[in-house]
Amino acid sequence: MVEFVQKPRYTAQDLVRIVALLRQPEGGCPWDKAQTHASIRQNFIEETYEAVEAIDLGDPELLQEELGDVLLQVALHCQMEAERGAFDFDEVCNGICQKLLYRHPHVFGDVAAATPDEALRNWEQLKNTEKGRATAASRLDSVPASLPALMRAAKTQKRAVPYGFGCTDPAAALADLEAELAELKAALAAGQDPEAELGDVLFAAAGLARTLGAEPELALSGATGRFKERVKACERMAAERGSGLEELTGPERAACWERAKLEEQSSKG
Repeated sequence: MVEFVQKPRYTAQDLVRIVALLRQPEGGCPWDKAQTHASIRQNFIEETYEAVEAIDLGDPELLQEELGDVLLQVALHCQMEAERGAFDFDEVCNGICQKLLYRHPHVFGDVAAATPDEALRNWEQLKNTEKGRATAASRLDSVPASLPALMRAAKTQKRAVPYGFGCTDPAAALADLEAELAELKAALAAGQDPEAELGDVLFAAAGLARTLGAEPELALSGATGRFKERVKACERMAAERGSGLEELTGPERAACWERAKLEEQSSKG
C-alpha cells in the first residue's frame, strides 16, 4: 500500500501526485504503469468527446466530471514525460500561461482590440509569427491530419482562402458542390471507382458550410441526430401497428418518415 494522506478536497497538485503514485514501479497500479502515450491516445479522444457531449447537453455536473477525466489524461501524459526527464505538469502550465500572456497583448499589453474578431485576428497573427508560418505550405501543413475529416477540410480551406484558393461566397460554393456532384454521377455512370469523386463532393460541402458561416462537423452531427430520432419514431409507429420496421412496405415506411418529420417540426414550435 502506498503512502498517501487522504483529505476532503484535492488540488491539481494532488492529481499529479496520485498519478505519479499509480505509475511508480513499486506498489503502483499494473494497468497505469503499462500505459504509453500511444496506448491511451484513443482514451484522450473519447474523454474529450464525452466532455463535448456534456456541453451539448447543458449539464454542468456531467461537464465537471468529464473535464476531470480529460484532466486525468493530461496528467498521465505529463507524468510519462516527467519519468523520462522531458517535462512535467508544472512546465505545461507554465507554457500555456506564457502563451496566453503573449497572445493577448490587447489585455496584457498596449495593442487595441475592441471586438472579438479583432482579438481573434491578433491571436492568429501572433500564432503564425510565433510558429514561423509565413507560407501557404507551412499554414496548411500545420492542420492536424488526425482531426475528423470534415473539420480538417474546413480548417484547411479556411487557411487557403487568403492565398486565393476556395470560394468566398455561398453561390460560388454551391455551384462548386453541384459541379462535383456532376463529376460523381459521371464516374458512377462510367463504372469508375467513386471514392475520389465522393471525397471531392464532401470537400465541396465543407466549403459551402464555410461560406455560410456554419461548422460542417456540427451540421452533420445535427443531421445524424435528426436521422436517428426519425428512425426511432418510425419504429414506434410500426410498433403501434403491431409490426417491426423491417415489416413495413416502402410506402408505409415513407409515410412514417414524413409523419416523424412533422412531429419533429411540431415539437420545435
